Amino acid sequence: MNSSKPNPRLVVLISADAEWVAVTRLLHAAPVVASPLGDWFVVWPPDLDSTEPVLFFHGGWGKIAAAASTQYVIDHWSPDLIINLGTCGGLAGEIDRGAVVLADKTVVYDIVERMGDPDEHIVHYATQLEYGWLGQDYPQQVVRTLLLSADRDLAPEEVQMLRSRYGAVAGDWESGAIAWVAARNQTPVLLLRGVTDLVSSAGGEAYDRPDFYQESAARVMYLLVEALPDWIRRFRGKG
Repeated sequence: MNSSKPNPRLVVLISADAEWVAVTRLLHAAPVVASPLGDWFVVWPPDLDSTEPVLFFHGGWGKIAAAASTQYVIDHWSPDLIINLGTCGGLAGEIDRGAVVLADKTVVYDIVERMGDPDEHIVHYATQLEYGWLGQDYPQQVVRTLLLSADRDLAPEEVQMLRSRYGAVAGDWESGAIAWVAARNQTPVLLLRGVTDLVSSAGGEAYDRPDFYQESAARVMYLLVEALPDWIRRFRGKG
């Protein structure tokens, strides 16, 4: 893949540091450009039918960085589509490690409201994603479902509540903020997150084991980047 500085119409947001390290190693991209909201580079996926450039942007971890970087890329590049590739934790017994979640709704669940209706505030930041352009035959095997977001890892003591209240199978840190900001700007977004580790009421298999997450994240990002040209081709109506 070659790097340059054109005006890309497709932006891939990468959140966590481990995800960004994996992507830069996979794409061997250079040069990397610094910005106030994150580093970025441009590549041409070789399997596309054209030489359309794709901009990869390191938006950072957590809701604050995710929201700010989403607005930043919209303001600077006005993309036709934002794609968020990343990782998530899965609820043990509900989804398999290595599965790819196609999020069709995001819910930010760590809002604690003590002066009003807490459910009303959860609904305010929930986002339904529109995927009419996808059709039914997806470019890779996915679990299409709701994805939870919070500024924290999944807590073992909350696993049963997240199952029963939301019907959730997985959660991450950033997708809710990315989806919400993109929706306010009427910018299409595609959220794809691979499950790196599982959490049960007994604990999380990656907790206190950072190497486990980093190695799993590298595998997940490889699968997502490998399938990226097919998702883009689908968006452009070519596949």
